[in-house]
Amino acid sequence: MNDQVILEQTPLNAVDRCDRCGAQAYVRAILLSGASLLFCSHHAKAYAEGLKSQARHIHDETHRLDESTGAE
Repeated sequence: MNDQVILEQTPLNAVDRCDRCGAQAYVRAILLSGASLLFCSHHAKAYAEGLKSQARHIHDETHRLDESTGAE
């Protein structure tokens, strides 16, 4: 198993911060170059269209925001 696969499978946690604003990250984008970017929900939505063409994999945990507020 290589580092890329491990990174894609690793859950995001409170230590992971958005590369744009520093808020808690809920989305990890693995770019075609192999680099990774972390985004909060807001910035993931703002950059979603551009990420689609540049990302090899997008790991999205934004559903956790609904779980943490008790929403169903």
